Amino acid sequence: MTGHRNGGAAVVETLVAHGVDTIFGIPGTHNLELYRPLTGAGIRAITPRHEQGAGYAAEAYARVTGTPGVVITTSGPGLTNVMTAAATAYAESQPMLIVSPGAPTGTVGRDLGQLHETKNSSGAMDDLVRWSRRVADPDEAAEAITAAYESFEGGRPRPVHVEVPVDVLDQPWTGAARRAAVRVAPVPDRAAVRRAAELLAEAGRALLVVGGGAVDAVNEVRTLAEAIGAPVASTLNGKGVLDESHPLAVGASVRCRALQRDAATSDVVLVVGSELGDSDLWEGRITGASVIRLDIERGQLHKNCPADVPLLADAAQGLRAVIDALPAHAPTGSGFERAAELRAACLKETRGDGGDHEEINRALRVGLPADGILAGDSSQVTYLGSAHFFDLPAPRRFCYMPGFATLGYGLPAAIGASVAHPGRPVAALVGDGALMFSVQELATAVELRLPIPIVVADNGGYREIRHQQAARSIAPIGVDLYTPDLVPLAKAFGTHAVRVDEPGDITAHLAQALDADRPTLIHLRTH
Repeated sequence: MTGHRNGGAAVVETLVAHGVDTIFGIPGTHNLELYRPLTGAGIRAITPRHEQGAGYAAEAYARVTGTPGVVITTSGPGLTNVMTAAATAYAESQPMLIVSPGAPTGTVGRDLGQLHETKNSSGAMDDLVRWSRRVADPDEAAEAITAAYESFEGGRPRPVHVEVPVDVLDQPWTGAARRAAVRVAPVPDRAAVRRAAELLAEAGRALLVVGGGAVDAVNEVRTLAEAIGAPVASTLNGKGVLDESHPLAVGASVRCRALQRDAATSDVVLVVGSELGDSDLWEGRITGASVIRLDIERGQLHKNCPADVPLLADAAQGLRAVIDALPAHAPTGSGFERAAELRAACLKETRGDGGDHEEINRALRVGLPADGILAGDSSQVTYLGSAHFFDLPAPRRFCYMPGFATLGYGLPAAIGASVAHPGRPVAALVGDGALMFSVQELATAVELRLPIPIVVADNGGYREIRHQQAARSIAPIGVDLYTPDLVPLAKAFGTHAVRVDEPGDITAHLAQALDADRPTLIHLRTH
C-alpha cells in the first residue's frame, strides 16, 4: 500500500484501520483507484452481479455481525443502483458505509455530458441515508471514513455515504489513517430508572416488547422478564432477542391483534429499541396503562406511542440499570401462563392467513441447525410464515427488512450472511416474484462456492398484491406472472437444483444442500 499512496489508498488504509477485511461492490471505470490497494491491504472484494445485490449483502453482513457492511460502487449508475439497498439499511437501522467516486472537482451540476454524470449524487444520497459527504482532498477522504465509523458507535446505527471525486482519488497522499474516537452511549437518568423499576415491580400485568435496538441485550431482556414474570413479544428486527422456546416468549407477534389487545390491558408495557412503526404493527397499535420506552435515540422515545417514562440509553445498559433498581420481588406463575396463552392466540391468528407458510417453515426449522441463519424476502412465506413459525434461539440469525420491505433482498442477503460467517449454515427462503428481482446473484453464490439452500415458494406471481386487489374489487392485473422453469435456470447458473412436491420434502434436501459444494435451489410450487 505504500508504493502508490493516493486518494484511493487514503480510503482503503482507513478502512483497514477500522478492521475491514471484506467489501462488496463492482469495479468500474471511475473506482479503480479504490480497488488498486485492496489486495495489498488484505481486503477481500466480493463481486455481486448488481450493485443492489452488493448493498443487500452488506446490509445482511452488518445484521448478522453487528459490524458495518462496506460497499464500493462506481459513479453514476453504480451508485444509483445501490440506493434501494441504502434506503433499506436506513429503514432497518443497520450500519453500512457506501464509498463511491464522484464527478471531478468543480463539475457537479454543470451538465457537461461526462461519463456517468449525475446532477448531484451526494445530495441524492444525503436524502436517503444518515449523511453523505463529498470530500475535497485525500486527507478529507480519510477523515470522512473515520467520521463514518464514529457515527456507527454510541447511537442508532444507520448507513452513510462518502463521495470522493475521481480526480481526488488520483491525488498523492502522505497522511496516516486515524481510528474513530470512542463514542459513549447516553447514561440513563437515575430518577427515570427508579420510576421504571417501581412500575415494573408493582405491575400485576407487565409486557415487554423488544425491537432491533435490543439485539445486543439478550441477557438483560431475559433477566428482567424472569424477574418480573412478564411475557416478551418482539418485532421482526427483534426476533430471537428472547429465545423463542423460552416459556415467557411470545415470538415476533406484535402485529397480532391478540397481542395488541393484551398490551392495552397491561399495567405496564416496556418497549425496548423500537419505533413501534406501522410496518410492524399492521395498522394496529401498542399501548398500555403505563408505557416505558427505552431507546438509544431521543427521537424514538415518544414516537407512535408517547412514553410515561422515557429512558434514553443503550438497551443493555438501560436494562441493567432497571434490573439493579428493582425492589425485592417474587414473580407469580401467571406471566408464564399468560405468555403461553398469548403465543397460542397469536399462532391461531396467523394460521388464518392460509397457504403452506407454516409447513414450509417447520420443514426449514427441522433441517437448519440451531445456529443457522435464515434470509427471507418481502414474500408471504417470510412475513406470514417465518415470522411466526421459524423459531429462533438468538438474535442476528434472521435477515429480513420489514420496514422498507424490498423485493430481491433474500438471496444476496444470504450471500452476505454466509460471507460474514464462513462455514455457518445459511439458507434463503424466497417467493418466485422476489427471486426474479435478484436471480443473477445465483452466479455470485456459485462463484463463491457457498452451500446455501435457496428455497423458492412459487405461488405464481405477486399473490399478496392479488389479494389486495380483490379486497378493493379490482380485477387481477399485473400479478399473475410467467415464471421460468427454475430448476434448469438455476442449473444454467451452475447451482444444484431440485423440484419438490410437498413442504415436508424440503428437510431432506436441505441437509444435502448444506453439505454441497455450491448453492442448491429447491423449488416448491404452492399454487
